[in-house]
Amino acid sequence: MEAGIHELTAGYALDALDSDERSAYEAHLAHCDHCQQELASFWTTTEALAVAASGPEPSLALRERIIADIRAEPLQNVVPFEPRRRRVAPVLGAVAAVAAVVALAVGLWGSNLSSELDETRAALARQQAAAQVLVDPAAQSVALQQGTGRLVVDADGQAVLVLDGLDPAPEGKTYEMWIVAGGDLSTASRAGLFPGRDGTEIVGLEATVTAGDVVAVTVEDAGGVDAPTTPPIVASNPV
Repeated sequence: MEAGIHELTAGYALDALDSDERSAYEAHLAHCDHCQQELASFWTTTEALAVAASGPEPSLALRERIIADIRAEPLQNVVPFEPRRRRVAPVLGAVAAVAAVVALAVGLWGSNLSSELDETRAALARQQAAAQVLVDPAAQSVALQQGTGRLVVDADGQAVLVLDGLDPAPEGKTYEMWIVAGGDLSTASRAGLFPGRDGTEIVGLEATVTAGDVVAVTVEDAGGVDAPTTPPIVASNPV
């Protein structure tokens, strides 16, 4: 496989390799500068494409609010036919009212768009940080004692969970990550939330880990909690 293993970079970046190919490629990646650079480039490209394809659009609720506001205008805005000079003021009033509604709607949409762009930038930053950890040849790969996947930790304690077979969280719930010192769940500190997805989930922790720590995942109420309330469904071996 060595002669063609360089050709697996794109498939690895898109999580399209089978388990044997992925294992062989990861073993090769640790010692190949060319593949490390190429993989980092693929990550950047796929992230940019994701943003380009997922631009925010006005919600249905916003459209309904605009229509409701327009319909709520008083009936006096419908002016009966009469001489031009007497109709000017009421017509201008109706136009001004409609213009005000439209301006308000545009302002609300612009505020929503700005918020979604900020969230997109933050998500991209997290993905780039996770990619840097995954392609770091000096990063440590830690097996899971519970769940399917692995934990990858770089020399600075930045950590990324790569999980397989974890369905999206139930409605009203979220997955919460924890850093557990010495494996004692009572010492768990929060490390971020993620919604889960079909297929492989790659998510970076929002806090660093140190030697002896265990990384765990529990199912919690949406928004997260300050301490675990359910048994872990994912747990790593000690780092």
